[in-house]
Amino acid sequence: MAAGRSVDSSGAAGGAKKSIAGGGAGGRAGKRSVAGGGAGGRAGKAVSHRKGAPVGSGGYGKKRLEGRGPTPPAEDRTGHPKARAKARAEKAAAPKPVAKIAGIPVRSSRTAKGETDEVIVGRNPVVEVLRAKVPAKFLVVALGMDYDDRVDEALRLATRLDIPIREAQRHELDRVTSGAVHQGLALVVPPYEYANPADVLAAAVEAGVDGLIVALDGITDPHNLGAIVRSAAAFGAQGVVVPERRSASMTATAWKTSAGAAARIPVSRATNMTRTLKSYAAGGLLVVGLEGAAETSLDEFADAAEPLVLVVGAEGKGLSRLVSEACDVLVRIPMSGAVESLNASVATAVVLAEIARRRRTR
Repeated sequence: MAAGRSVDSSGAAGGAKKSIAGGGAGGRAGKRSVAGGGAGGRAGKAVSHRKGAPVGSGGYGKKRLEGRGPTPPAEDRTGHPKARAKARAEKAAAPKPVAKIAGIPVRSSRTAKGETDEVIVGRNPVVEVLRAKVPAKFLVVALGMDYDDRVDEALRLATRLDIPIREAQRHELDRVTSGAVHQGLALVVPPYEYANPADVLAAAVEAGVDGLIVALDGITDPHNLGAIVRSAAAFGAQGVVVPERRSASMTATAWKTSAGAAARIPVSRATNMTRTLKSYAAGGLLVVGLEGAAETSLDEFADAAEPLVLVVGAEGKGLSRLVSEACDVLVRIPMSGAVESLNASVATAVVLAEIARRRRTR
């Protein structure tokens, strides 16, 4: 019996040991509870690892909330249309990098705006400009290029005109001319020095009854501008006036077309053509506008021999409204019905020739 109890006791002890070790349902449940397995274990682990009470700081201490401040202006907000417009304006106003030829800063005529140097490229254009005796800063010759008669003539003309000759690498010319076909030659021409409109008026007043000024409105072709400058110089005008905007400038092309007349007659720029014409009228000059639909014919115009300003507009468009209103009289060139209009430079030459004829016979 004792032995039996001993056996039973051993069995019970063994059962208890098995239960504690995790054998059986009770042991397994206890192990999961202690180890954190099961629902009870997970809840205990979550609570045991929290630091501090789950409450806010009340707006004090390191965790206090900070406001974002006032709303920035629209120009400073990333992505706002006004911010993009501001960025574009700043980019346009920023100074652009200036290219160099032979170590000298220049700007190509493709990107030049305002009073900047102009670069003439190509063998034939360079020779033509040099033949016209257009003032130039220097002639650039690419190293290692093939010489021909045009290159030799360009070098001779530059030497005769006392224009410095410089050598440069071909890649320098490629960069400055934006890939244009320069054929190893480039001529750098300085910007034209415009006269003051008041100085042109003073010269016309000093000329007395022979006072004559040519004003242009909307002439955008440099060939037309050069041809008009040539005609104005040929028929005794004291100057040519062009508007500052929406007008051709005295580029090397205009200078070449003038056949050297640009060196003998001043060309001025007017900030406001209407105001300039009114000042000329106040100075004693008759302001005459050339208009295809005018009622008065050039043959009927009796004041052609008087001191005057001849105002010429673009072919087809004619004079702008404000400029037309600033004129004292509008005249037209009598033509047959087969031709509706003339080129601006041709029309200017016709009227100037008639004015010169009237003045010779007065």
